[in-house]
Amino acid sequence: MRLQSNHSSELGYIPMNATQRQPIICQRCYRIKHYNDAAFVTPHSNDFLALLHGISQTDSLVVHIVDLFDFDGTLISGLPRFVGGRPVILAMNKVDLLPREVNTNRLLNWVQRRLKEAGLKVEEIFMFSAKSGVGFEPLIEFMSKWGKGKNIYLVGATNAGKSSIMNRILRDYSDLDREITVSTYPGTTLDLIKVPLNNRTTLIDMPGVVYPFRLTELIHRTELSKLVPHQMLKPITFQLNDGQTLFFGALARFDFVQGAKQSFTCYVSASLNIHRTKLEHADELYQKQRGSLLQPPDAQYLDDLPSFVKHRLRIQVGMEQDVFISGLGWICIQSKLGATVEVHAPKGVKVILRERLI
Repeated sequence: MRLQSNHSSELGYIPMNATQRQPIICQRCYRIKHYNDAAFVTPHSNDFLALLHGISQTDSLVVHIVDLFDFDGTLISGLPRFVGGRPVILAMNKVDLLPREVNTNRLLNWVQRRLKEAGLKVEEIFMFSAKSGVGFEPLIEFMSKWGKGKNIYLVGATNAGKSSIMNRILRDYSDLDREITVSTYPGTTLDLIKVPLNNRTTLIDMPGVVYPFRLTELIHRTELSKLVPHQMLKPITFQLNDGQTLFFGALARFDFVQGAKQSFTCYVSASLNIHRTKLEHADELYQKQRGSLLQPPDAQYLDDLPSFVKHRLRIQVGMEQDVFISGLGWICIQSKLGATVEVHAPKGVKVILRERLI
């Protein structure tokens, strides 16, 4: 991205009085880094696709970064088509969010089945945490082996952790004295960021792919910290009778419509309030308490969200499945007797039934 001082509403703007500051960074990155505030100047979606298609013209390795917490919301199923068949490895970030009792082999098998269903072929799969460094070394070793003489592209959805990965590489595996601006705000990286690792290999951080079906793309940016988990998930289990409802703040609603009494285990951010009530009172409670008892979002940001759309889902007898709400988390149902549930979520948000992750 080229720095400029002529147009404050465009990418790369830096005030003239800041051009002597070292290091020189644009006003937007400065505000993110020092004030946790983002001026939202974003490239168009067509620009993202053009950048992806540009990879097909290079001798390159593609590292597809996926957020394990939002796996089905951050997986780019059409990636091989976009990058012209260049080799792709899957790097699943935020493994540190999953409870310690999660079996690694079982998780890997789950991922392989999800990839097959999505029609996505990858060379290797890595699970790691850019934040803690757990599992990072094998990823680096593979990139070093396959990336000799190639460009290495970091590709993923917004806020999947690409810039955090770049910074860890710069800090721990490079002599370069620089860092990439990182925040919880989707879309922090706006253009290609190129870092030469040696005289033959360049590491390239791509802008995040914006998926509007993720709740994190719809909620006001100041509320994101309540939605995105920052520590290990602590599942919360509710024993529900049919005719009971769970509210996840005012962001989503889960109705147990029909079935025998059973357990529903929720995997969401610890900052997100879950409120249980009777289904018959749910509509009235939502209208009266959204933005107060039911939050996030706070009352001043309610108008940022589209109206709720209802999704009716049927869990068959003996099935173990997750009700996944992109950007929010999931509810695990291990139903011996079957269940009918309804999820109310903002219009456009992805809501699916999938094989249980945990």
